[in-house]
Amino acid sequence: MDIKSRDLGINLNTGKDEETFKWFLACLLFGKPIQQGVAKQAYLEFIKVGLNSPEKILAAGWDHLVAVLDRGHYVRYDFSTATKLLSICKKLTESYGTITNIIRSANNEEELNQRLQEFKGIGPVTAKIFLREISLEQWKKEFL
Repeated sequence: MDIKSRDLGINLNTGKDEETFKWFLACLLFGKPIQQGVAKQAYLEFIKVGLNSPEKILAAGWDHLVAVLDRGHYVRYDFSTATKLLSICKKLTESYGTITNIIRSANNEEELNQRLQEFKGIGPVTAKIFLREISLEQWKKEFL
């Protein structure tokens, strides 16, 4: 069974950046070859401690991210994932500002897919998970 945003309490129907970023964060965790239950638990731990934006993740720092991942039992990839999250959040804020700006700036699904994969640590699997619930055409029609 593929995890859905609603399974994680994420409401993408709002078009709000916070909800879209939470889905992006979840996709980053689910994109690793790890059990879905573990990825879900790690995601929920991030939300529990308020790490629900790129700015908050950057402010938390590597040690705190590793501790959060460990509490979520995401121990196999804790160091590399903490490093990846910091790198992605830094590039996201510096290059686009927000995850919704990436969506807004893409002309089509293929371009959005490419933009996501320009981030070091995001490959086809993670991009596919994210795009599974973000229909660019529908998103632009509803939220722009």
